[in-house]
Amino acid sequence: VIIHRLYQETEEVSSSVRTSVKGVAHVDNRIWDTAEYTIPAINSFFVVTNIIKTENQLEQLCPEYPFPKAICSSDKSCKKGSVDIHSHGIQTGRCVNYNATVKTCEVTAWCPVEPMEKPPVPAVLRSSEDFTVLIKNNVLFPKFNYTVLNIPPKLNTSCTYNKVTSPLCPIFRLGDILQEAKENFSEMAVKGGIIAIDINWDCNLDSWFYDCSPKYGFRRLDSKDVTPGVHFRYARYYKTPQGKEQRTLFKVYGIRFDVLVFGTARKFNSIELIKNLGSMLSYFGLVATAIELAIYIRNCSCCSKSPFYTIIDRKKYDTVLNPKQVMYVSHVDEPQVILIKKPLKTSLQHAEGSVVESHPVKFCDAGSFSTSESSENHDNEEYELGQPLRQESSSPDCQKWCFCGKCQPTEKYHEQLCCRKKRGQCITTSPWFQQLVLSSHTLKKALLYKDPFLDVTDSNINNKLRHLAYKQYVHWRFGSFDLEDRAVIPSCCRWEIRNTYPKAGNNYTGFPME
Repeated sequence: VIIHRLYQETEEVSSSVRTSVKGVAHVDNRIWDTAEYTIPAINSFFVVTNIIKTENQLEQLCPEYPFPKAICSSDKSCKKGSVDIHSHGIQTGRCVNYNATVKTCEVTAWCPVEPMEKPPVPAVLRSSEDFTVLIKNNVLFPKFNYTVLNIPPKLNTSCTYNKVTSPLCPIFRLGDILQEAKENFSEMAVKGGIIAIDINWDCNLDSWFYDCSPKYGFRRLDSKDVTPGVHFRYARYYKTPQGKEQRTLFKVYGIRFDVLVFGTARKFNSIELIKNLGSMLSYFGLVATAIELAIYIRNCSCCSKSPFYTIIDRKKYDTVLNPKQVMYVSHVDEPQVILIKKPLKTSLQHAEGSVVESHPVKFCDAGSFSTSESSENHDNEEYELGQPLRQESSSPDCQKWCFCGKCQPTEKYHEQLCCRKKRGQCITTSPWFQQLVLSSHTLKKALLYKDPFLDVTDSNINNKLRHLAYKQYVHWRFGSFDLEDRAVIPSCCRWEIRNTYPKAGNNYTGFPME
């Protein structure tokens, strides 16, 4: 709201522009002043920089300038009354000498005809670089009935615009304008071009933050590569002593300066503020509705109900719980992940909970580094894991909460968890557990994948392997990265990992309850 000033109403600018060019040039024993080299227009002005002059033209018969369609060898090549798009007159039907080596068709035209030659280099009026122009710009914002002029109240008439030292001076040197537009005046003066003088009015009319001054910018509008330049012709007519009409033809090249005014005024409006705040707040509900609609349409387009949509639909009205107040458990003989809230009043194995989501069997990270041996036995192991595990008798000292016979005794409720919900074979005896969780070869490859320069012979490597094995079990049996921090590993699996990768002193942290 503040950055984009949504508390203000806006009004576009209306403006008028007047220009006044000053400067005198002396070229070929002739004085050029503003009456000769400046041509005014609406919101623009044209400054002549180069000239091709054809003097003493009379309306009579003369040979055409030798362009391809005008060159001839006999009268048959010239058609009486014919006019070509490049011709200077109407053909008479005769083929005459243009010079000692070339013949062209004779035409009725202003003779001698204008030569089709390139503009002079360097430009004739290249000194116009030092001319100056005063730009007067009146702007009006009708909604606010506010008028402002780009000329300061106390104008220093000797100032010249400079982006750093005099950014508000309305008097511009033509050479400086082209320099700001990143153009070379001497090069552009040869064929001319079009330069835009942008005047931007970005006005804040609030009294406590008032700011309304023009900012000037300059750029070239015509292309330097495709037919660059601007030129046109005009003639000056006079009578000869014999009473015949005669003229001097000027083909002039120059730079046209277009003054482009744009801008916006802003002023505080309480209704605008309330409207924009309401619109902004409504977007939050609209975004949520759009996302839900997209998921619903995607689900309807499928033949069966998407598991993702089922989860979204179920979680849409879930109560938000503190992550530190919940635990997640997964049993090998049940397909669900169970959420259990703290505090516990009995063993975690027997605690009542709610189903979080269906339990996908998923193995991440180190699974991509499985050995060739595991690949060969992949089908058999996957089949074995998918079948109900074989029943086996538990050990005599087995805890009441242990159903696999391999759990370690503990007094802590949150550690009293078995891999099974019913009696049967322990998951630690599964080939999958040995390969995916305990395999030193697989785990080391996973560590090296993350850190190629890790020293796997380091004395503390067991700690890294043990922690990675914990993660691998969680990713495998819970199938979700979201549950990793609060997932509880069964006692049998935890101690199998610890026995395989022991810690010096057997001082283990265990599951963080807080």
